[in-house]
Formats: sequence, C-alpha cells, structure tokens
Amino acid sequence: MIFDTPAISHTFMQVLEFLGTFAFAVSGIRQAAQRRFDWFGGFVCGVTVAIGGGTLRDLMLGVTPFWMTNALYLTTAIVAQVCVILFSKYLKYLDNTWFVFDTIGLALFTIVGIQKTLLCGHPFWVAIVMGCITGSAGGILRDLLLDTVPVLFRKDFYAMTCIVGGLFYWLLSALGIHTAINSVLTFFLICLLRYLAFKYHLGLPVLKGEDGEKKEPEK
Repeated sequence: MIFDTPAISHTFMQVLEFLGTFAFAVSGIRQAAQRRFDWFGGFVCGVTVAIGGGTLRDLMLGVTPFWMTNALYLTTAIVAQVCVILFSKYLKYLDNTWFVFDTIGLALFTIVGIQKTLLCGHPFWVAIVMGCITGSAGGILRDLLLDTVPVLFRKDFYAMTCIVGGLFYWLLSALGIHTAINSVLTFFLICLLRYLAFKYHLGLPVLKGEDGEKKEPEK
C-alpha cells in the first residue's frame, strides 16, 4: 500500500534515496581509503556504489535514472566525501565503519527499489527483484573497482537480506500496514539480518568444486 497521495510518496522516496546515497557513498569511500586511493578515486567508488543499483533499476523500468533528475544526489555524494575527509581520524577508530553505512544503504535502497517499482505499476514479485538489484548492484560494481570478489558472491547473507526484506515488505503491505510503518520495520529487519549474518558468519551453502570439496572464493 503506497502513501495516500503521489506527492507524499514521491517525497518519502526521495528522502530515502538521499539517505541511502549518503550511506552508500560513505561505505564506498571508506573502502577506497583502506586501499589508499586518492580523493578522486575514493569519490568514484563512492558514487559508483551510491548510484549503480538505482541506475540499473531505472533503466530496466524504462525511466530516467534518478540521479539525472536532481543534482542533489551527486551533491550528497560530495558531502559524503567531505565528511569522510574531515572526520577520517574519528571514523578510523570505529570498527567496520564501511559495514555500518553499507548496511544502512542496503536497507534504504531495497525499500526505495520496491516502492518505485510498485509506483511504475509492476507486480510485487518484480518489485522484490528490483529492490534486490537496487540494494546490491552498486556494491558489486564497487568491489569490481576495488579488485575484490563482490560481497554478493561470498559466503555472506547480502542479497538474501534484500529478498527477505522484500518478502517482509510484501507481507506487511498485504496486511494493510501503512507504508511509513512498513518501511521502518523492513529497514530494521534488513539491518538486523545483515548484522546477524556478519556476526555469526551466516550464509548460503557453498558450491562444491569438481573434486567434491568446497572451495571458498579468493579474497
């Protein structure tokens, strides 16, 4: 169930997109900083993870990519870069800073992807797929730039949190829960699942190699 008026729904999605853009940009810039990238390289990583998933989603939905309709999205990424530079001394003392912001961005963008797909008139199963793409595709592009195995393909409950969150969102929507409440509950569920998976090393079973032994992907 979407907000009562299109204007309110659009505004709500924009707020989530700005927050998600900032969170994802920080996560990408922080990981680039760990690889000793320069300022421009860090910004490229931040922007890539922030707009990558949403751009792919919008192209598949046949609409103009969200960041091309409002300069504030790129401005938000710039603000994230400035914050990381100014507060780097404080951020480096926080364990897994990139993980915190990556999880926040993952949750926010999953919700945005679902809502935007529903507003375009697609069924819920398509919305769940688009939510997963919105939340996780940017992280894949970031990891490729950083020359690491994408987190999506490691033994980590990453994209599955998007899918579970999407199913949860659909269930609450079917029960008539208001979109704002639904979004908040789904956000916390995705964050909780991501944290538990990270803390307890939860993940899907690993495929076996030709010799019958499980082979972990190279880090």
